[in-house]
Amino acid sequence: ICAIAHVTAKTMPHKDTKCRKGSGPNIRDPATRELSVVVPSYNEEDRLPLMMDEALDYLEKRQKRDPSFTYEVIVVNDGSKDQTAKVAKEYCKKYGSDKVRVISLEKNRGKGGAVRTGVFSSRGKKILMADADGATKFADIEKVEEGLKNLRPWPKEMAISCGSRAHLEKDSIAKRSYFRTLLMYGFHFLVWFLCVKEIRDTQCGFKLLTREAALQTFSNLHIERWAFDVELLYIAQRLKIPIAEVAVNWTEIEGSKLVPFWSWLQMGRDLLFIRLRYMTGAWKLEAKKCN
Repeated sequence: ICAIAHVTAKTMPHKDTKCRKGSGPNIRDPATRELSVVVPSYNEEDRLPLMMDEALDYLEKRQKRDPSFTYEVIVVNDGSKDQTAKVAKEYCKKYGSDKVRVISLEKNRGKGGAVRTGVFSSRGKKILMADADGATKFADIEKVEEGLKNLRPWPKEMAISCGSRAHLEKDSIAKRSYFRTLLMYGFHFLVWFLCVKEIRDTQCGFKLLTREAALQTFSNLHIERWAFDVELLYIAQRLKIPIAEVAVNWTEIEGSKLVPFWSWLQMGRDLLFIRLRYMTGAWKLEAKKCN
């Protein structure tokens, strides 16, 4: 298994992590916004409007209270086959392209690939990952911001605050089948045993990173699909980036792209390969800088 993991490993992240001067906003450039919100979207024409309405309503009100607060929302259309891009572009027209941007990928890359694309085009001092389904109330950004603040002083300006649904686990178990509960516990055990021991909920899509933490973690990221959150936090732990876990409100929204058995199986494989590939040196952590 170690040999297979090593031989099949990609030796470096994809080309979108390179510094390309003059190609638009780049995470290696100085920040020009207080906050960037990255929204990965795949076939989300039905769920995206609710999330965008809630997020932009909050951000606009916050900006009115504090004119020094600046933001951008980056919707990454991950090769959708529906009208996701069209829906997102309507918000560009309404709020202006300086506040809402849409990046469209020709082929589906997976959630991790979409998030990374948005992160590397961001302009914010802080970068928030937020799911397109709006399962987490956007106002809970204040909770993860507080979690980030409590980690100060940030070593090398790096820190991460993760939204967490761990406090809702008992209620969710009561609504799940025994099979899905078994899959959930099996996945949590593998995450704890192989990769991340200090964070109870690695999969909540509501994470806030400082700009430098986003640069260093996403530059080293290899996993592009569901398990990318785990590799992200594994990298952060290896780089000794402080991480906070903060309870947030969460409501399950219909239309999830996660297929219980096959998605969990894929994630289990990815978790094993994350550990083996870093352990065997197939993947190495490097500090990323522009030349």
